[in-house]
Amino acid sequence: IYANKTPNLNALKKATQIISNVLKKGDLVIFESTVYPGLTEEICIPILRNKNKFKLNRDFFVGYSPERISPGEKDDFTNINKVISGSNLKTTNFILRLYKKIIKANIFKASSIKVAEASKIVENVQRDINISFMNEISLIFSRLNINTQDVLKAAKTKWNFLNFFPGLVGGHCISVDPYYLAYKAKQKKYDPQVILSGRKINNSMGFYVGGIVIKKIKKKFRKKKINLGVFGLTFKENTNDTRDSKVFDMIKMFNKKNIKVYAIDPNLTKKDIPKNLNIKLNKKIKKLDVLVLAVPHREFLKFNYFKMKKILNKEGAIFDIRGVLKDKKIKRNFDYWSL
Repeated sequence: IYANKTPNLNALKKATQIISNVLKKGDLVIFESTVYPGLTEEICIPILRNKNKFKLNRDFFVGYSPERISPGEKDDFTNINKVISGSNLKTTNFILRLYKKIIKANIFKASSIKVAEASKIVENVQRDINISFMNEISLIFSRLNINTQDVLKAAKTKWNFLNFFPGLVGGHCISVDPYYLAYKAKQKKYDPQVILSGRKINNSMGFYVGGIVIKKIKKKFRKKKINLGVFGLTFKENTNDTRDSKVFDMIKMFNKKNIKVYAIDPNLTKKDIPKNLNIKLNKKIKKLDVLVLAVPHREFLKFNYFKMKKILNKEGAIFDIRGVLKDKKIKRNFDYWSL
């Protein structure tokens, strides 16, 4: 997306243009990009048709099958259910036979390309909205002095309670796709309320947590030099993808306050960090005053009380954003906070 939150389609258009340069009669082109409903037919097909003056469903054919690969997950894509669609029924059935050679899981035939496009974007928007609700109740419960994690444990005992949790929402899917649907809705003179309110909450969470940390530092520590460790920089656990990571919003706030930040992420190398952020990855760290567990990589889930004693000063504070640390001694012996 562009800075004004409208879709940036440059990469998709250029890729489609490359395909159009080699398109032959009888060819089938299948798109897997997440797009707003109607984009394949409104943007991509005209590009394919333009240079060759081919006719759709006579000279060439088009399909749409959104990818569902989740970064950081070990699932083989062949075991993930697939949605397919084609520019006509014959094409859809051909795509079904094609993907059956690859996909071991179920394959669902959508009634149209638009329906398939919409199904993918709804998957991601639904997740964004559900997480934003968790974040909002966390904001409310913090003012009521109620532990959100305790509330969720109780609520999950109901059989149909949805298992979402508060946290930072970044990446190239969940934090982007809602704007595609909102863009299309506004084209049709509808102003989306729920979608954009969820985005507003989730976009603010990095700054919210950063503000909580800074407030605690001011209240708790009298010394001028504070050593703060941020564990995890990616948008999601167990991946090296930093796109739109809300952890960077926090680090920018800490840098403005001249807090010494140690950035630790076992999944990243120096080249993975955007150069404009001026963040240095650390392998060796001094004793910390503050530990921010921002992204629960599998390496960090092993942290127990004795590990924390080695990393933190006695009066240290722990900000376990997602509430993943299970050792009860940590919460008893350190100044502990979670969403």
